[in-house]
Amino acid sequence: MTTFDKREQGFEAKFVHDEELMFRATARSNKLLGLWAASRLGLNGDAATSYATTLVTDHLQDRTMDEVLDKVSGDLAGTGLGREQIAVKLQECLHRAMQQLETDR
Repeated sequence: MTTFDKREQGFEAKFVHDEELMFRATARSNKLLGLWAASRLGLNGDAATSYATTLVTDHLQDRTMDEVLDKVSGDLAGTGLGREQIAVKLQECLHRAMQQLETDR
């Protein structure tokens, strides 16, 4: 195996690792956002967990941050929270998810 092949394998392994980490962080942040939104909707217990799980599992591969924001902002439309506030909360959740994943290692 040449040095080039080793470097290529290293880059591929890093890419796979980074993609997996981002997938896990996105899923975790969606769950955190879902739990937060559920509390704003007055949901608790199994209903809150179900709402949060739905954000994680619905279209797991295809859902973008914008689609998650659209869903949550639509659900929270009657609470006075705007899309921008929810976007800030989603960023906070993503940051917290990344921290949690770092400490899980």
